[in-house]
Amino acid sequence: MNSVLPTETKVLKVGEIPVDVVKTSSITIIADKMGKGKGGESKQPDENAFFMAPQAEGGEWVKKADMPTAMSTLSSSVINGKIYAIGGSDNNRGFSTVEEYNPVTDKWTKKEDMPTARGTLSTAVVNGKIYAIGGSQVWFGSLPTVEEYDPAADKWTKKANMPTAISTLSASVVNGKIYAIGGWDGNTVISTVKEYDPVTDKWTKKTDMPTARCMLSSSVINGKIYAIGGRIIGATCSAVEEYDPATDTWKQKADMPTRRFWLSTSAANGKIYAAGGSQVFGQGNGLSIVEEYDPATDTWTKKPDMPTARFGLTSCVVNGKIYAIGGVETWTGPVLVGNFLSTVEEYTPEGWPFAVSSSGKLPTTWGKVRTTLSR
Repeated sequence: MNSVLPTETKVLKVGEIPVDVVKTSSITIIADKMGKGKGGESKQPDENAFFMAPQAEGGEWVKKADMPTAMSTLSSSVINGKIYAIGGSDNNRGFSTVEEYNPVTDKWTKKEDMPTARGTLSTAVVNGKIYAIGGSQVWFGSLPTVEEYDPAADKWTKKANMPTAISTLSASVVNGKIYAIGGWDGNTVISTVKEYDPVTDKWTKKTDMPTARCMLSSSVINGKIYAIGGRIIGATCSAVEEYDPATDTWKQKADMPTRRFWLSTSAANGKIYAAGGSQVFGQGNGLSIVEEYDPATDTWTKKPDMPTARFGLTSCVVNGKIYAIGGVETWTGPVLVGNFLSTVEEYTPEGWPFAVSSSGKLPTTWGKVRTTLSR
């Protein structure tokens, strides 16, 4: 086979079978750090930059069974290999829906409704329970509501409200604590960080995020939280900021190449995958763009686009594969009016399947393990 791209040929031993592999290089984007500031706008063009999708070793999207309810601004979490899609909205209506997806059987099951119908919420998992945090029932509204879902009992329990009503926030978990980051408080975009302890059912204020923003997404790698993208006042954001809960400090990192809000991020094999989103508030289409962030090198790499362009989606990782769920394709005016989606698409990252350690983490890559033990 002739190729104009740089290639590397290796004979790898997978099990007892030698495999001749030709690997085509992918192109990595080193984000421009000269344009960093309040809002972190990237100097790279969003739509006109030339990217070459990586080849082989995964990097594929596959259509899966639709979610029963079409909606956007939902949230999702994983427990015991099942995905729980919670809440959401269409037009100006919040949902209380809870739907469980089993990637093994590719089937959805209806579960007990969330007590408070809402979209633009965020969910997080601690000790086998899902915590649904904030959100809104009407456009531009905000709620302080926190409710705990136990999948084993299919039961909801009311928990302590956040000190401030917040929607379009993002929540992440480190060491059993939930960190609710940014969002909209009903009046303005905020930079607030609040820590929730499920054991004591109490909230504690932490150091503010450097860039106030809503409609962002966050993911955790090695005990650090990465707040990515979002909407600042009057503009779309490409900022990436790293929060260390151990020191309660923030660091600015390389901008995401494509500025966007209402994207979704997922962490797999030490990398963060940013999918979808929108660039212009109140008009235009969703994005199909997927970009991978490597915290170890502070660099971004373009990955294969989602088949369905969308924003207001949610995504989860099960067994190293990413599931992009729901969202909306377009919007018109200040409220979401468009083609709401029940679409589910599964992405297999390059190098999958990853080796699973006894702790359940995914630190290495099968196939590469003979030549590279860790990344």
